[in-house]
Amino acid sequence: MASSLFKLSAVVANSSKNLRCVVRLMEKRDFSTTNVTARKEKDTMGELDVPDDKLYGAQTVRSIMNFPIGGIEERMPYPVIIAMGILKKAAAKVNVEYGLDKKLADAIMQACDDVISGKLYREGHFPLVIWQTGSGTQSNMNTNEVIANRAIQILGGKLGSKDPVHPNDHVNKSQSSNDTYPTAMHIAVAMELRDRLMPGLVALRDTLDGKAKEFDKIIKIGRTHLMDAVPLTLGQEFSAYVTQLTFGIERVCSTLPRLHYLALGGTAVGTGLNTRIGFAEKCAKEISNLTGIPFESAPNKFEALASHDAMVEVHGALNTIAVSLMKIVNDIRLLASGPRCGLAELLLPENEPGSSIMPGKVNPTQCESLTMIAAQVMGNHMACTIGGSNGHFELNVFKPMMVANVLRSIRLIGDGCQAFNKNCAVGIKANTAQIEKIMKESLMLVTALNPHIGYDKAALIAKTAHKEGGTLKDTAIKLGILTAEQFDQWVKPEDMLGPK
Repeated sequence: MASSLFKLSAVVANSSKNLRCVVRLMEKRDFSTTNVTARKEKDTMGELDVPDDKLYGAQTVRSIMNFPIGGIEERMPYPVIIAMGILKKAAAKVNVEYGLDKKLADAIMQACDDVISGKLYREGHFPLVIWQTGSGTQSNMNTNEVIANRAIQILGGKLGSKDPVHPNDHVNKSQSSNDTYPTAMHIAVAMELRDRLMPGLVALRDTLDGKAKEFDKIIKIGRTHLMDAVPLTLGQEFSAYVTQLTFGIERVCSTLPRLHYLALGGTAVGTGLNTRIGFAEKCAKEISNLTGIPFESAPNKFEALASHDAMVEVHGALNTIAVSLMKIVNDIRLLASGPRCGLAELLLPENEPGSSIMPGKVNPTQCESLTMIAAQVMGNHMACTIGGSNGHFELNVFKPMMVANVLRSIRLIGDGCQAFNKNCAVGIKANTAQIEKIMKESLMLVTALNPHIGYDKAALIAKTAHKEGGTLKDTAIKLGILTAEQFDQWVKPEDMLGPK
């Protein structure tokens, strides 16, 4: 398939039939030699055939020709296109104040609503991939062309005529790809954090908080260095997980002030050339009204175009959440290991058969899924870090890759937490009999004797008991260090759960 793509792209400029094959290949992932009715559209580099059933124009087709990379799986993320529709609608409304014909603006805004609803994305009018120009210019023009042609339809004009609505002069009025695409990045990420990440993360945190309270009275042995340690409650152990996720939520929230700054109004290099005074601020306010998120015009548009530290910061918070999830879920699956030959302190829901050869085996699949997600998010963070560190002069040109990775991490963590919460966390139970058995066998209960007999004698009891296979109590009595009454008085797990 890949070699065929390259062959097609090599001859596409000279053959409209092959161009149509490329278009179909990008959209449907297979070849279609059926002739597609085409119309002629022009950009500044010449005339091209455009499929007549699509609202995009020549610049979109040219991008399909030049970047046949990955196919439909690598399409520009859906939230970015929705965000582009939102910002274009806001700009059209504001531009009426600066001379844009209201009739054209109304048609543009109606077309934007079709973008925002997702209808035009689902119908294949946004076929471009992430791996294009690093400024997102082709996707900005894809959006301009689609909105312009949809507005032309609304007004009863001819597709591709750019009359009465022009993609650059009207839809892109007072804008540049260099400020619209980073604006879409911030809108898309902010909306997905609110709508996709937080519901899953908060639900899991709340479930684990409930488990911490439920397990508050269950005393178990702690472990450090994977070795036996002193007691704590299962609730205390779970409280650490709750706090990790609470801090993760707070970390995400702490990034929002920078994320809510919008680049729109900076145009090409941050100066605001070809805009009007007040345009940026009015657009930010309108975008806030459309999204319910308190966006503001970025105080420094040069920073907003040339760097994407806010994206790196957001993904840094996501990366930390991935680290937290990896630790939490690994603990849970280790504590649930067994059922006969592991720790088996926790009982997890049994959701599906775990082996194609071992009858009756059930595996911690929800844990495995979430740890794989955590690993992927950590990898995404490296890509975001590299992209963010490579903003050269007045423009960072890793924009599509960066936002795609941030959005993917949000989606994976949000969905992963929802699935883990529903299919595992809510059903976790404590195996109290096993917990009590293991705790009573632990040699580290000897730590309670330190204040009474000293560290060295306590160590002697523990080491002798371990060597001879005896209990702490019997060994202490045998060595003549303690009486049975003293041992029972001083070694009480329930008295070892906090400071005196």
